[in-house]
Formats: sequence, C-alpha cells, structure tokens
Amino acid sequence: MILSDKEILKQIQKGTIVIEPFKNECLGSNSYDVHLSKYLAIYKNAVLDSKFENELIELEIGEEGFVLQPGELYLGSTIEYTETHEFVPFLEGKSSVGRLGIDIHATAGKGDVGFCNHWTLEISVTRPVRVYAGMPIGQIIYFMVNGEVINPYHLKSSAKYRTKNPKPVGSMMYKNKF
Repeated sequence: MILSDKEILKQIQKGTIVIEPFKNECLGSNSYDVHLSKYLAIYKNAVLDSKFENELIELEIGEEGFVLQPGELYLGSTIEYTETHEFVPFLEGKSSVGRLGIDIHATAGKGDVGFCNHWTLEISVTRPVRVYAGMPIGQIIYFMVNGEVINPYHLKSSAKYRTKNPKPVGSMMYKNKF
C-alpha cells in the first residue's frame, strides 16, 4: 500500500517520516518531490574496480546550469535530507525528467526502513541536457511494511551509507566480502 498525501503529512507529524527542508507545495497526491542539489561527482578513472574504493571528482552546478553528457555516469544528490522509520521509501524520477532523457538511478530506487540521509542519484542521459541545482528531479513514494522490522538500516552494523552527507557518495561495494 502506498501512503497518500494526508498520510505522509500525518507520519511527518509523528516523526516516522522526516523531510528537511519540507515544502507543502512539493507534496503530491501520493509522493513528495525532491530536488537536485548543486553537487555532482564523476569517477576519476575510466575503469572502475568493485574491490577497491574508486576516486571521485567533485563538481558543482553553477547558476548557468551544467550540461550532462551521454556515456558518463554522474552521481548527484538531493537537496532534501530524509528519514523513514516505518515505511519503505522508493525514489523514482519525475516524468518530466524522464522525457528529457535523464535517468536518476540505475538500480538503487528503493531505500530501506531506517534510511536517514540525502539520496545519492546515479544519473545518466541519452543526449546532452542542461540541469540546474534546485530543479525537481524525483519523487519519493512510501510503502507500508507488513510486520515488524528487526534490523532498520540506520542501526545495521553493515550499513555502508549511514554517514549524513549532502554530497553524492560513491560505491562502497569494496566493503563487501567477495
């Protein structure tokens, strides 16, 4: 079951959902719009190695915007910091963003109960497109969980993306054992 706008507001009042900053005009019928921060990053090396930490080059979107290029993976982040303590958050791109050929996540659209952070976006484009800091980039949809959550994300010792960070965070696959 997906939470309605009224239920999202109720859960924000209860503290089970946190969205900072919160703007009422960003609340949809059953979602909340999130916005692209000024922070982007790309990987320094052309070949990435999943067993090692891969160095990032940090970029910032200026007032004139930033042109994303096909064939490059950009890591972006949301302006909004979110916490979700009883629901499963899903981040999806807005249809207007998709119609520009922008994909905001390759595989990581689902958050976990207990996720408390800014969202890192895995941005790719089909053709060059100029983006701007503050533009609506996606929407979070909240799903109810059936049953008690024993191990929320923010309390898991193995959780790799718990450090609060407004900037994009690179892959931490190297922390897994394989």
